[in-house]
Amino acid sequence: MSQSSNFSTIARPYAQAVFEVAREQGSFDRWSDLLAALAALVRTTDGAELVKHPAIAPADLAETLIEAIGKLDDEGANFIRLLAERRRLVAAAQIAEQFEALRAEAEGRMAVEVRAAHALDDKSADALAQALAKRLDRKIELKVVEDEGLIGGVVLRAGDLVIDGSVKGQLDRLATAMSH
Repeated sequence: MSQSSNFSTIARPYAQAVFEVAREQGSFDRWSDLLAALAALVRTTDGAELVKHPAIAPADLAETLIEAIGKLDDEGANFIRLLAERRRLVAAAQIAEQFEALRAEAEGRMAVEVRAAHALDDKSADALAQALAKRLDRKIELKVVEDEGLIGGVVLRAGDLVIDGSVKGQLDRLATAMSH
C-alpha cells in the first residue's frame, strides 16, 4: 500500500467526523479554512519534518501549529491537538481533501477539470459548464487547463468520470483498434 493511500485511509474517519460537525453547525467555511491552513503548513518542508519528528511531544507540536495558524476557536484547536496526540497530522492534506469532497457532494457541487488543446473562451466554457450541470445534476466548477499535447478537442475529468474527446485520444483508440 502506498503512503498516500495509507494516509487516505487514516484521514477518512477524521474527515467524516469534521464534516458531520460542520454540517450540523453550518460551519463549512470555517472548517474548510482551518483544514486548508493545516494542510498547507504540513505540506511545507519544515512542517512535514516537524510533524514526523519523533522527539517533539505531541502537545508541543499541536501548540506550535495552533499558534502558526492563528485565530482558532476551541473546537479547531482541540481538533489539531487530537491529530497531534494520535500522530495523525501527517494525514492533514488528505483530511482536507476528503472533507472538501464530502462538502461538495452535500452542496451539490462538482469540480470538473477540462484539458483543452487551446484556451476556451468564456462563452464556450459557460456552455460546457451548463451542459455538464444538466447531465451530472450538479453545480459545476470548471477548471480549464491548456494542454497542447491533445492536438485538438478536450478531456473532461469529473470525479471518476473521464470523457476523452481529444484528437490525441481518438488517434490512440484508432491505433489500438488497428493493431488488433
